[in-house]
Amino acid sequence: MAVYKEAYPVDILEDDAEGYQAAAEAYYEMLREGAQTSAEVISLSTGEQVRLETSSLCFCTIYRDEPQHKILGLVNPQDTKTVVAVYLKESWWSIEDILRTSDPTREGLMKVQSFGERIVLFVLNVIVFGRLERRIDDMFFLPHPAKEQAKILWKDGAAVAFYSVKMKGSLCGDGTGTCYLLPVFDTVFVRRKNRCQGLGTAMLRDFCDTFQGDEALGISCPISPAMYRVLRQFLLTCPGERGRLWEVEPPGAWGQQRVNIWLKVYLQERRLQDGSTVHPKCSEEDTDTPGQASQEDGPTQFNHGGSHKEWAVGEPEKTQNGRRCAQVCEEACV
Repeated sequence: MAVYKEAYPVDILEDDAEGYQAAAEAYYEMLREGAQTSAEVISLSTGEQVRLETSSLCFCTIYRDEPQHKILGLVNPQDTKTVVAVYLKESWWSIEDILRTSDPTREGLMKVQSFGERIVLFVLNVIVFGRLERRIDDMFFLPHPAKEQAKILWKDGAAVAFYSVKMKGSLCGDGTGTCYLLPVFDTVFVRRKNRCQGLGTAMLRDFCDTFQGDEALGISCPISPAMYRVLRQFLLTCPGERGRLWEVEPPGAWGQQRVNIWLKVYLQERRLQDGSTVHPKCSEEDTDTPGQASQEDGPTQFNHGGSHKEWAVGEPEKTQNGRRCAQVCEEACV
């Protein structure tokens, strides 16, 4: 492993999720039993100091399909639904530090492979998007499955965006045993401070390039107005992809489960030109996509049952046709 002058979790974490969780549970029990003579204090980015007490700690489920895997989080005492730091490798790390890297080769879109990268994906998806940068009217993303195919976009030493893919042949997850019939661009998120830089279209281009051998590619339904604007810009720039991109519902069969995106964009613009519909105004701050949102007051809740508090991400699941709505959060301006 390379050694960096100032390493961050993604640079130094080994693939030992069970070991880190065991260490976190031991640390929690030590605090609960009052083994420490004086409570530690962590300084937040706001300047506020938080005492490390069990009342401010919770165990967060990392993966949707493996609820036994958790990490220990510290919540903001003024907003107990928001995690401000995570305990990893016997240290507390702020959310921003978890998203940083000191590895100069970690730049651009990179496939999520290591445990450290899974933690970064979780933090971007569940904590940053789910609590810090999501609008009140936005849908939420559930935690990704443990083996979800995803890429993180690294820029200037920080993770600023991600997108995930449902692979062709993978289970739809609706309990029917059906599998996706094509690769599907499922969830996507760009941090607010990095929007309007073309990152959304860059990820769409990467998705299309990754699956060059497939005649048809899916975008998870429903698609938000903001994401449609990103798709429109992408398809104007890359006309060769117009026949490949389809708005799909699982498993993506031909017919009612596939609608050509460029055709929908074209028809919508024709209706606008004819004055037959009123186009809703969308702010450039919109951050939605294939059924998305970007909220600030997300409905995250705590479950106080059992010996540990667990963070139950999101509200009761919104489903469509018996499945979890796959949402995507994107920038309105590209």
